Amino acid sequence: MITIEATETQMERYVSAMMLELGVPAHLRGYYYLREAVVLAAGDMELVGSVTKLLYPGIAKRFHTNVQRVERAIRNAIEVSWERGNPATFEELFGYSSLSGAPRPTNSEYIARIADRVRLDLSAE
Repeated sequence: MITIEATETQMERYVSAMMLELGVPAHLRGYYYLREAVVLAAGDMELVGSVTKLLYPGIAKRFHTNVQRVERAIRNAIEVSWERGNPATFEELFGYSSLSGAPRPTNSEYIARIADRVRLDLSAE
């Protein structure tokens, strides 16, 4: 669990900084959906196992849109970051990058990996 010191605002700032490092452009709608997904998943890793049943519907409700738009916008944000982001950062976080010829991580892999890193980093502080 996240420590008491890590408020939601601090977590959002941390996730935003990490997403910036990964090359997710802030002008994309998927950026906001992805940040929300990571924050929610970091708070409850069980959500990663139910991305389409729990995570996306919660995000869609919060942003007044539908599940399909949330999924597509997140996928697009991940594709853009995979193509334009820093390969060294991807190597460190995922163990592979676009330079190694590996396919991009799935939405749930991406969310789970970042959420796990955020959870571990913030609980260590």
